Amino acid sequence: MLSICALAVNLRPMTIDERGDVVGRAVLDFGVVILAAGASSRMGKPKLLLPWGVTSVLGHLIGQWKALRAGQIAAVWATGDQAVSVELDRLGFPKVNRVVNPTPERGMFSSIQCAARWSGWNAQLTHWAIVLGDQPHLRRETLRALLDFAGAQSNQVCQPSRLGRPRHPVVVPKTVFVELKDSRAATLKEFLQPLPSGAALCELDDPGLDFDVDTPADYEQALRLFLETPH
Repeated sequence: MLSICALAVNLRPMTIDERGDVVGRAVLDFGVVILAAGASSRMGKPKLLLPWGVTSVLGHLIGQWKALRAGQIAAVWATGDQAVSVELDRLGFPKVNRVVNPTPERGMFSSIQCAARWSGWNAQLTHWAIVLGDQPHLRRETLRALLDFAGAQSNQVCQPSRLGRPRHPVVVPKTVFVELKDSRAATLKEFLQPLPSGAALCELDDPGLDFDVDTPADYEQALRLFLETPH
């Protein structure tokens, strides 16, 4: 059962210097798992390679989490997916931070487990943000607020919520992240449900939390609704 944590979180604008970096330090030593192994069957083309601003959706996600001072970013991609591999090359994304999912047909949770089993994570990381590939439109201040919230609830899984409904991305502490690799759950939701402490929900007023970019129509709508202001 998910429990709503009583901590009040206020969205606040962040100061960005000319290089696009966040001024100040991150609350958490956190890693980021970007899930880039999906088939994008409803989109009809790889959604992570779609244009977003001055780059691709994938490039935007990587840049966004760099600006939030992630300690390490790893991209989970499907074995043999040359299109994503070429895009990661174009973006200059380090090969050492690419995690291969040999069985992406098993779904999103298989990619999460590949990331949890990966031996390349920096030892000092204490938390991981599990990031979907279809939410490039989330406000940066939403993600900053979630990280601040997770820092105050350091032993719990934390999720943003809107109108009381859990949303993504999910931030998990190391004690939970290591349990993912051997879980017999079929989905992340199934994995989270029996956790003794549940998940703390960070209620945020970001309409983008209710929106996923799954179809061409979703993508066109996202461009209209969310790309007019910086994210």
